[in-house]
Amino acid sequence: MGWERRGRRRRCLGSSRDARSLSLQLGAKSSAAAAAAMLGAGSPLRRPRREAWAELAEEPLPPPGAGVPEAAGRGAASSSVAPSIAPLEGDPVRGGQEAPLLRGIFEIGKRSCDVELSARQLRWSPIQPESRGGDSDVDLSCKEEFVEMKDVFSVKLKRRRFVGQKKGGILLGITVFVCLKKENKLKDGAINFNNLSEDHCCSWFRCLKEILNGFTNRPKSLKVFVNPSSHKREATHIYNEQVAPLFKLADIKTDVTVTEYEGHALSLLKECELHIFDGVVCVGGDGSASEVAHGLLLRAQMDAGRNTDNILSPVRAPLPLGIIPAGSTNVLAHTLHGINHAVTAALHIIMGHVQPVDICTFSSPTKLLRFGFSAMFGFGARTLALAEKHRWMPSSQRRDFAVIRTLASLRPEECELSFLPLNTLLQDSQENNRQKKERLKKSDSKAQWHTIQGHFLNVSIMAIPCLCTMAPRGLAPNTRLNNGSMALIIVRNTSRADFIKHLKRYASVKNQFNFPFVDTYAVQEVKVQPGTKIVYGTEENLHATSEEGNYPWNIDGNLMEGASEVHVRVHPQLINLYGENIDELDDSKATCSCL
Repeated sequence: MGWERRGRRRRCLGSSRDARSLSLQLGAKSSAAAAAAMLGAGSPLRRPRREAWAELAEEPLPPPGAGVPEAAGRGAASSSVAPSIAPLEGDPVRGGQEAPLLRGIFEIGKRSCDVELSARQLRWSPIQPESRGGDSDVDLSCKEEFVEMKDVFSVKLKRRRFVGQKKGGILLGITVFVCLKKENKLKDGAINFNNLSEDHCCSWFRCLKEILNGFTNRPKSLKVFVNPSSHKREATHIYNEQVAPLFKLADIKTDVTVTEYEGHALSLLKECELHIFDGVVCVGGDGSASEVAHGLLLRAQMDAGRNTDNILSPVRAPLPLGIIPAGSTNVLAHTLHGINHAVTAALHIIMGHVQPVDICTFSSPTKLLRFGFSAMFGFGARTLALAEKHRWMPSSQRRDFAVIRTLASLRPEECELSFLPLNTLLQDSQENNRQKKERLKKSDSKAQWHTIQGHFLNVSIMAIPCLCTMAPRGLAPNTRLNNGSMALIIVRNTSRADFIKHLKRYASVKNQFNFPFVDTYAVQEVKVQPGTKIVYGTEENLHATSEEGNYPWNIDGNLMEGASEVHVRVHPQLINLYGENIDELDDSKATCSCL
């Protein structure tokens, strides 16, 4: 009898457990996906593969107010999508912390994690197993981790596909792509959030995409110019291998033009429909970047109905410009990013980091010659003119040859410099200020022009610091990207040995202007009036002018023949460039490759 009672009791208990299990399954049928996600790949809950989610990235986001019902319990795999997400305007705050939009369980790095998503952060922390006493084991190494949503540039569904399979596949979870920064260098990284539930991953995917779409400063469509002749003809390879995959990953549409001749990008910018793009990108060196910047600003004057031959107050460029360094000289890109790195430049474009930058106009008495960021007259211009005559040589050998040959026939240029200074001189703590102030006549008028006549080895006019590997402090370290002034650097006639010492200083941490024959000023306008035409009878004819009386100028690495008088004006923040403002210049040592 006792055995029968115990048997009946066991049968009753078993029936009770079965009934309770059945009721739970029927009552929680809508959360089957949540249970499958929590149990993982070995779960007995199976569902057919849904191929419709293969192109989820192309599906529209749910309308405001629509969402997925939240599963009961802490850490449920299915979560509700917060209606009308506005990540950039600020979300409601509860208890001093931002209210989460989604919460669920994912596997990250082979550990189950509790993940929270808000409009500004994506946080996760490993789930701790509970001890027999009910308290969770404390592991100090399992700290909460997070990533700022402003550092996320893409999110994709992760699927396993068979060889040859282009669509569909077994869903593995979500991959979030982030921009990582170490000093001035940027690189892309990926974080995998593994979960086998389609509904769970799709709700998170849509919410993440909606947050990313809220960053309106990030470009969606770009016009790209690639100069295939830059440096060692590496521009096309750099774009295809390093830049284009990142643009595709960030869902940026591109219209790529491979330029065929000098001035090709300029002619296209005058005619193409720029309003369909969010930005313009140049893949090349300083010469290519300067040409595109000149084309953008020239197009802006044409659209505004301005006379392009006489521009006193030009209008701003309509689109920001991104520069991917791929040339023999990459001063513009190095100044913007603090490093000569194509991936860093591409990520600045993807993240929408825009920096307003000053630019200059170079004009003759009758017309506009060019827009540009920096210029050199004298030694710097003659070196470039000689290098351009030897384009058949490798870039590094051509540069070294031109520098040495120009130094061998070093001669000063006689000219007259007139400039409109700022209220204060651009001074360096180690400069001989007393000698410089004596050359300038004091005047109570702020608009008083100053004139200097003499023989000069080199004259530099720069609106940006002009950083490069051979000048880590910059060619004009006392100016900035958008301070509304130019640095006028005058090197007077001196011996060849002293001039070489001055050049070597650029490659060190010492002050390159701490010489009695070097003057520096902060100016708003400069007029350069060359003296009598000088022609030296050397083989290369380094100092010769053309029959029209034009003199060579080095403007952003482009050789330009200026007229007898060139008027340079700075225009504050006239163009936007993709990059960051490097206020603190790198003072690390560098070796010069030519001296």
